Amino acid sequence: MNEENKQEYVKIAILESIVEAQIVASILKEENIPHLILSYHDTAYDGLYQFQKGWGEIRGLLSQKEEIVRILDEIRAENMAYENENDFT
Repeated sequence: MNEENKQEYVKIAILESIVEAQIVASILKEENIPHLILSYHDTAYDGLYQFQKGWGEIRGLLSQKEEIVRILDEIRAENMAYENENDFT
């Protein structure tokens, strides 16, 4: 059993959308950072809780929390910059 299997995955952050989830998962996979992406979608309630709680969450090893948060913050900063560039109001 390796060290990763002994560690518990913890909730790191709430994800805002499926696009954000796909981007962060792709980057974490490239950097070999273990993680789980969990959607809050519930078919019984047709995704109602996603409006209240966010799209889902990212879980990872506590030892990798800072790195995962840094990557997520960079993705969000790039998204904000893009939205501000394309704000026509």
